[in-house]
Amino acid sequence: MPIDTMRRSALLVLLAVTSGGCTLLQRPAPPPPEAPPAPVEGEPLPTTLFTLPDAATSVVGTLQVIRTRQEDTFIDIAQAYDLGYDELVEANPGVDPWLPGDGTEIVLPSRFVLPDAPREGIVLNVASKRLFYFPKPWPGAAPVVHTFPISIGREGWATPLGRTKVVSKKKDPPWRVPASIRREHAENGDPLPAVVPPGPDNPLGRHAMRLALPGDFLIHGTNKPAGVGMRVSHGCIRMNPGDIEWLFPQVAVGTPVHIVNQPLLVGVRGGALYVEAHPPLEEDKARRTPALRREVDKRLAKTGLSRHEVDFGRLERIAAGQRGIPLSVMVDGLDEQATVAAAPRVVNVVSYEWFAGDGAAELPAPAPTASQTPPAR
Repeated sequence: MPIDTMRRSALLVLLAVTSGGCTLLQRPAPPPPEAPPAPVEGEPLPTTLFTLPDAATSVVGTLQVIRTRQEDTFIDIAQAYDLGYDELVEANPGVDPWLPGDGTEIVLPSRFVLPDAPREGIVLNVASKRLFYFPKPWPGAAPVVHTFPISIGREGWATPLGRTKVVSKKKDPPWRVPASIRREHAENGDPLPAVVPPGPDNPLGRHAMRLALPGDFLIHGTNKPAGVGMRVSHGCIRMNPGDIEWLFPQVAVGTPVHIVNQPLLVGVRGGALYVEAHPPLEEDKARRTPALRREVDKRLAKTGLSRHEVDFGRLERIAAGQRGIPLSVMVDGLDEQATVAAAPRVVNVVSYEWFAGDGAAELPAPAPTASQTPPAR
């Protein structure tokens, strides 16, 4: 066969092979994004103490998932993992908090966006029902933040906002009942004495820190820890007995306290933006999504990210969903479903010894600790 004929035949074969969609001579497609690692059940991760690697980082902690037992309730879970009742309700929409059922997966909302406030002393966010304590770092040590669930004032008895400070501290405080609360109880057929002495019937618990606010506002313990994480107080801040027992000796008189109301929080971790959205308080129904967009734009300018890297549709869905957990708003970030799927599955450590018949705490007293050490829980 002549050489020219052979060349033409080879060319025809090559054209036949490369036509009809064959990709032998094309550049291979990029591999799909790597899927998150499969969750593995392990020991629970911290929920109260986190290191702050730098000033830019404002998202701390890790979401976790447990499987419930038949007798578990959200109050039991909140006490076991030092979380708030309302936090669990927000993070697990559609789950019955009293009968979640055997084997139900429950998200532990143990990742947090820090409030937009100075990182000094105590910061209280009434919208998330959380206290954040920023101790002064030890020389050469990284800054840390301690965070605890709190109860706040119910509607009509709102916890006041603003900058204040701790003006006094009292262990085993008597409760001098304000006249307004005595009237309310009397009208409900439950009269109260003018002073409730220290002891198991004292709703202040064993520790109280008074704030420099008009009126009589305290950060205090409680004899009914089942209510921590809800709007149940007359304006004071309630904490779990074990939490305030640890916090009380760490906080000096004069410590600054910032009380804010931030249901929509924007945070940064690893150069990515996250949004944590909580339901607004009942008396605070103003639409805040436009303000959220402005806050995102502000953070973008600081981080050097482009608006094209943010999924604003996802941002709107997070703001509307109000699930109370930080979720990525980056185009290439995990969405809500993938975030929960990738969360580590941890051991269920729920115990029922914390609860006595009248709601009194039976938590062991933590040993004295330094401000860098997490509370004994």
